[in-house]
Amino acid sequence: MAEGGVTVLTDPEPQTGRRPPAARRGRWVLRALTGQRAGLAVVVVVLIIVFGTLRPAFYDSRLVVFPLLRDIATLTVVGLAQLAVLSIGHLNLAVGRMAAFGALVSGFSYQVLGLNLVLGLLLGLLAGAAVGALAGLIITSTGVNSFVVTLGLDFALLGLVTLVYGQFTTLAAFTVKPPGMEELRSFSLADLCAGDLCGSPAVPQLLLLTVVAMAGVGYLFARARTGREMLLTGSNATAAELSGVPTNRRVIGAHTLSGLLSGLAGFMLAVTAGSFTAGIGSAFLIPSFLGPVLGGTALTGGAVSVIGTFMGISLTQVIQQGLTMLGVGLESLNIYLGLILLVALSTVRIRQLFARRRSS
Repeated sequence: MAEGGVTVLTDPEPQTGRRPPAARRGRWVLRALTGQRAGLAVVVVVLIIVFGTLRPAFYDSRLVVFPLLRDIATLTVVGLAQLAVLSIGHLNLAVGRMAAFGALVSGFSYQVLGLNLVLGLLLGLLAGAAVGALAGLIITSTGVNSFVVTLGLDFALLGLVTLVYGQFTTLAAFTVKPPGMEELRSFSLADLCAGDLCGSPAVPQLLLLTVVAMAGVGYLFARARTGREMLLTGSNATAAELSGVPTNRRVIGAHTLSGLLSGLAGFMLAVTAGSFTAGIGSAFLIPSFLGPVLGGTALTGGAVSVIGTFMGISLTQVIQQGLTMLGVGLESLNIYLGLILLVALSTVRIRQLFARRRSS
């Protein structure tokens, strides 16, 4: 079942008679998630008004709004990378290192191989997808929990990425910028046709990559059979297998998608920073959970929300930007973000309890 960016797996309804409990629960969860997403939108708007009133510079299109939207674009892709594995009830603790590895391959292709912007991006995406597929293959072949596998992979990639940068660079960074990279970093949609007809000067071109990623992931889980089978695997792996779903392949596919999106996020962060370094993705882990969980994606699998992920990331970034402009220090910001994550996780548990009571 898909509606308004929220995809929830439910059992089919019978032709006649009363709707079964699972279907009633699915309907209720869908309404709850849709309401949660609308609530997030209201909170984001209210916070923008509050911060703009307290600090009018918050509305500055080039100095505040443009970089804010650019950060939201990158972190939304990170959230989608985590959402991909959350759909099957798994976790990806290596999302940041996968981003660093994808960025490493892209940077290597630019500086050492001399490839253009698009080919380097494609190689980075393939590298991220390959690492994600490896994680999924280890999980399905050994039966080890995704938490353990991705945690181990995180440490392995940390050493590998650092080693490669040390071997091929002197400043631990690939700094060659292929044609088009600087424009992607600093140009807005209005610059596409040298006028405001193409969009606002406050909307970065980098946001287009996020829109493409959101559209692809949204279509996968809302319309494609593969995405529906991923949700079924996350909802009940045993039932999915008995129904003929190739659960192992869906697990590998979900982790492959997570790695691919992580590689895209790593590329986007490197474009924003202006260089490819080993530190890319080191701060991705918490936002990767905050966005999907705040947006309504279930930690136990079976329910995802692409638009909700975008709204969740927008909320956290607006709060962070607003508090920064109000003079709140970095340590306090981390405390606030941690509290938001705890509240989000508690909200997920409360929703599950209400869903069970309503279904019974």
